[in-house]
Amino acid sequence: MIGVVGGVGSYAGIDLIRKIYSHTEAACDQEHLPVSMLSVPNGIVDRTEFILGKATVNPGIFIAEVISNLRSIGAEVIGIPCNTAHAPVIYDVIAGKVGSSCRLIHMVAEVAEYLRRSHSSIRRVGILGTTGTIRGGVYPRFLSKHGIEVVYPSEDIQNLFVHPAIYDMAYGIKAFSNPITNKAKNDLAMAASFLCRKGVDAIILACTEIPLALTGTTIENIPLIDATEILAKALIYESLSGKMVP
Repeated sequence: MIGVVGGVGSYAGIDLIRKIYSHTEAACDQEHLPVSMLSVPNGIVDRTEFILGKATVNPGIFIAEVISNLRSIGAEVIGIPCNTAHAPVIYDVIAGKVGSSCRLIHMVAEVAEYLRRSHSSIRRVGILGTTGTIRGGVYPRFLSKHGIEVVYPSEDIQNLFVHPAIYDMAYGIKAFSNPITNKAKNDLAMAASFLCRKGVDAIILACTEIPLALTGTTIENIPLIDATEILAKALIYESLSGKMVP
């Protein structure tokens, strides 16, 4: 059984499950993989707030409790649809508490492996994500192993467009997930265009709420890499005990 930690971008969890089902070959209900999601958003501290020092309780503590509850109902392969939660300061707490009781799939490591395996020519990638993901150094840690350079939006663009597109209570994705506001879509598209002009070979949608807004596969002919989709395929692969997912 696949277990999904919900409540870390509530629609992000739903999006991950949708992508798991979309990439599973099944001709009837019974051929789909067993999936459980547990969403307890009020218990999980915002990951960016913690990394920026605005919250003192490590969200990894409660995420580990959610995983323990998923394990109790039979989940053996676990995915956390939140890039920021994979910052070492959070993820290491989760992994330390979960131990070897289940197979915890590391989203960012899977993205790096995907680029190595399927896009070996890519050498510069833009990162669209939360300020917590940027400050936490999540992507350079894994992409540098494959000789891939990480390019971020400028500080002004991150603070004025990317972060508000996710968090702003008047139009951000967290407040308006269905439907996404046009302002959030336009702000993220503008930030992606900025990265294109910096000469990147691809852009990673490194916040699991951004694919809800940027739904295409390219922008200005630059590929958009959906980290949620890669996580979905990795969860299917592990659930099927190593059967490759196209």
